[in-house]
Amino acid sequence: MKKYQYDKEELSLLERACVPLAIYQYIDKRIVTLAISDGFLDLFEIPDREAAIKIISKDLYYGCHPDDLAMLENASHLFASNDQPYNIVYRTRIGGRYKILHARGLHVQKGDARLAVVWFSDEGEYQEEGEQKGDFLAAAYSNLLRANTQERLLQYDYLTGFPTISHFFYMCDTIFYPKSLEAGETPIMLFFDMNGMRRFNAKYGYAEGDKLIHAFARLLAQTFSNDCCSRFGMDRFCVYTNDKDLEKRLWQFFSDCEQINGGRSLPVRAGIYSKDVEVCGASFACDRAKMACDSGKGAFVSNFTWFEKSMLVEAEKRQYIVENIDRAIAEKWIKVYYQPIIRAANGKVCDEEALARWIDPQKGFLSPVDFIPVLEDSGLIYKLDLFMLEGILKKLEEQKNAGLYLAPVSVNLSRSDFDSCDIVQEIYQRVQKSSIPLDKITIEITESILGGDFDYMKSQIKRFKDLGFKVWLDDFGSGYSSLEVLHDVPFDLIKFDMKFMREFERSEKCKIMLSGLIKIAAELGLETVCEGVETEEQVEFLKEIGCVKLQGYYYCKPIPLEEIFERYKKGVQIGFENPDESEYYAKIGSINLYNISSITNSGDQIYKNVFNTPPMVIFEATKSEIKIVRGNKSYKEFVKKNFRRMASEGSAIGKTIYINETNRRRNALFFEVIRKCSESSEPVIVDQELSDGSNAHIFIRRVSVNPVTKVVALAAIIFSVSDIK
Repeated sequence: MKKYQYDKEELSLLERACVPLAIYQYIDKRIVTLAISDGFLDLFEIPDREAAIKIISKDLYYGCHPDDLAMLENASHLFASNDQPYNIVYRTRIGGRYKILHARGLHVQKGDARLAVVWFSDEGEYQEEGEQKGDFLAAAYSNLLRANTQERLLQYDYLTGFPTISHFFYMCDTIFYPKSLEAGETPIMLFFDMNGMRRFNAKYGYAEGDKLIHAFARLLAQTFSNDCCSRFGMDRFCVYTNDKDLEKRLWQFFSDCEQINGGRSLPVRAGIYSKDVEVCGASFACDRAKMACDSGKGAFVSNFTWFEKSMLVEAEKRQYIVENIDRAIAEKWIKVYYQPIIRAANGKVCDEEALARWIDPQKGFLSPVDFIPVLEDSGLIYKLDLFMLEGILKKLEEQKNAGLYLAPVSVNLSRSDFDSCDIVQEIYQRVQKSSIPLDKITIEITESILGGDFDYMKSQIKRFKDLGFKVWLDDFGSGYSSLEVLHDVPFDLIKFDMKFMREFERSEKCKIMLSGLIKIAAELGLETVCEGVETEEQVEFLKEIGCVKLQGYYYCKPIPLEEIFERYKKGVQIGFENPDESEYYAKIGSINLYNISSITNSGDQIYKNVFNTPPMVIFEATKSEIKIVRGNKSYKEFVKKNFRRMASEGSAIGKTIYINETNRRRNALFFEVIRKCSESSEPVIVDQELSDGSNAHIFIRRVSVNPVTKVVALAAIIFSVSDIK
């Protein structure tokens, strides 16, 4: 719609009028000021029209008394969207004092343009209760405004001007619902919730949060009308409407919502309950719309969800979990189980992950998939996670007293932990009060919880790191993972989601991707864990591509502390790694045997097929023996072809070669090279004669030295084998 233009003579007459007058036009959901009279400028004590237009365009309700603002906004909205006249008495601040104004308005048609004409009368200065100034009309209006304020507070929300929830339900049941049936419409109840209001308040302050809620409420009123909306509490709202173009209207509402409050807004979830499902009262309809809304909490973009009857069963289960979490903790229904994480290079337990198991006396076994999301949504997950931490600290104390090595234990944190309390400080204080070092507690954080407020979460991770905790990125690859996270956030380790192992047998692409990701992690100085390891083939592949740590049922399911001790008694334990050897084995495990550069420290050699590589092997050497620790597929084939006796005795991996006098004389040059490499970090290339007379051209480099046993680990690449002369 085009802006209407008065001719000069008519505009001049309007502007010279002594009556306080303003003329507006509603264009593309904006109020455009067409004319302002001299009387308007005098009444509001504004120096000129340019200043007046600037004030109105910025805030149409500039100076309005806070108690009258919602009433004025609602009256203005109804006037703009309907043909009914405008007639309201309100207070506004002029010259440092509140004045009582009586505003009236009507619509006039000018060709194709529909204009709003509003005029004002000054009813005197507002008198606070107990003031006596002799102006009886002003005093009467003052008393009336105070009485209206008290009445509105009983039936209307102070911040938004919407009906209170009880008044809203009353109007739905007695007015809106009967009218919808009479008109042949399908009644709809909507429930809205803004995603991330707590973080918004923490970042920008509560005053800015109130501004956003107020702007959101005004948009709801513009879309669905004021009396059909109610504030359920905080940043949640109910709306009564019908099903006509409902989804289209909601998508438009979500789009408009992005622009409110100067663009400083939040995503919105909506739940939809239709009376087609079941006829019930407004309060029940609102509850069911809320169930639908809550079911979409995992999304970080605006979305809506229709109610389904199956949600009632889920709601009952959720309610049980919320009501019983404190009892479950106090009465030990929830137990801490531990799943070992295995060092690929030595087969020892180098870490453990703590996992919650809820064994309920009424419901039986409750899956973590059922109770953890509920506790996250209700803001109660911090209780579980701090309980888990206390269990971990107690477990490590008992383990230390039993004379066992201590492996770090990881605790999983949720985004809700950071919203509910200062989780960093809570964890730090508890560990400090114990005798357990900080580096024995590892923090696991999933990538998905970074998205809501990346900068905030990055700062919290830095706090953990500065205090001495290690922080792992959990479930990498479970969604739309971004390598940018690895660049921006100082994680110590990446834990790959078990979906890589689920796809292992079916997808060669999965293997290529995982190999590439582990190579990237190694080059970034990050350790790696792969979850869901269940077969020997998976174990061998992960070892070959340089995955440092392995976790899954192939090694052990999650077990309680009592079973860990029981395994030691029976002598069937996997065994905890000596912490003094951890760095040594980490270096061995991080080498990718499908990538020459991980040994040569050079990226010059690039293979188009990542699995078509030279034989590569890692071995430990002492003066008396050589033990093969790891080798890739090419190395195993090389041994099978050139050392049939060794291959016939079983896998070449794990084989120990004893250095006797016969071996020493026959392979003098080779053993001398090993001795030199063991003493120096400089790499050496040697030609070694094989049993059939051919020569193997071998690159050898020292990887690391075991600080406990002084055993030297070396890596070798067999570049080529020359023909027999």
